[in-house]
Amino acid sequence: MTLKKIVLFLLFAFSLNSFAQKDGYWDKERATTKEIIVSARDRIVLKTEDLPVGTTEIVYRITLLDENQQMANSLVSVLKSIPDPTGISQGSAGAVFLMSKISGDDTCTYSLFTSSDAAKKYIEDGKIDKACYSEEEPLSKDAKRLSLDKSSCLGQNISNIWFGFHSKNWLLKQKIVLEVVPWVDVKLNRGWNQDNKNEIISLCKTSTMAQKMANSDDFCVCILDKIIKQYRYTEFQKLLQIEKNKVYKDFGSACYKDADISKNVFNDLRKEASALIKQQKYNEAIPKLSTIINEGKATALDYSSIGYCYILTKQYEKALKFLQEGEKLDNTELLVKLNLAHLYLVSNNYSDAKTIYKKYQDQNVTDSLSWKDKTKSDFVIFQKAGLPSKDFEKVLKLFN
Repeated sequence: MTLKKIVLFLLFAFSLNSFAQKDGYWDKERATTKEIIVSARDRIVLKTEDLPVGTTEIVYRITLLDENQQMANSLVSVLKSIPDPTGISQGSAGAVFLMSKISGDDTCTYSLFTSSDAAKKYIEDGKIDKACYSEEEPLSKDAKRLSLDKSSCLGQNISNIWFGFHSKNWLLKQKIVLEVVPWVDVKLNRGWNQDNKNEIISLCKTSTMAQKMANSDDFCVCILDKIIKQYRYTEFQKLLQIEKNKVYKDFGSACYKDADISKNVFNDLRKEASALIKQQKYNEAIPKLSTIINEGKATALDYSSIGYCYILTKQYEKALKFLQEGEKLDNTELLVKLNLAHLYLVSNNYSDAKTIYKKYQDQNVTDSLSWKDKTKSDFVIFQKAGLPSKDFEKVLKLFN
């Protein structure tokens, strides 16, 4: 590859990278431009326009002018050529670039405050202990970039900044021009900060769908992502409660059908049902298994498990229905066959039960559990549950 091609490639890659990093905009509509006459030795305060939601940076410029001077160019026009705050050097070169080309002979000091009370106190006594930033060296012009998200004093949630100025002209009044332009992060501009997101997650966790899951994190994050994409936070907050409920329901249904989330949900339900069966809480396991079946996600083993639960709760017709469905789904699943044999046996159909018991007696129902051992352990459980047991011994003799 020639040197020319390499240079062109690097320039192209750099331009793509610069474009990819542009995740916000200079909000020219809500920029602050204020001009005020300050009396000699006086202190005054200028409040910025309301900073838009999602403001992460501000660039400000202060210029002191002689009485008849006018600004040569606005700060907004200077920033037009800068795609994002990273394009502004934090060093002296960046400050010079942002500086007004003109200024008067007057000077002032200034401080930044985040509340009107602190600004009023500054007017009264000139103290700057409540200031977030102060420039105590008298100057005729200044320009800086401030990152709100990196400032413990300012922070992203402030809506205004108060600039306090102290004139250092001991005899004459002076003219101060303040310009402030906010940089707005596109994502944060939608109003979804960490607290707002946690609010949605917490509400999701209490929903009926989420409570069916052993771990609802992915499900709730899915709903949150859909809400954030559809609504600004303020828009969502203005919805009636009945409208919010519908949003949760609709997005919940969509997330519930997501392949990965759905798989985890149903696996969780299976684990919960299995644990309940081991604890002999069959009535509690049945709804878990029913949810899987009703959603069309059941395997033959799910049908086998619910059939087993119905046998132990003496609901034989329901047991027959689901075991036959399991048999249709997988005619080779021996746990379904064994539970069918159990069902026939306890419902006084020894003949059909005997046929199944004998047919599969030399096979395993799982990779490590034999048909015979599973039958024996089931009979112990059936006897404790009070199921009809007069033919249990006859079946066990078939295995000898």
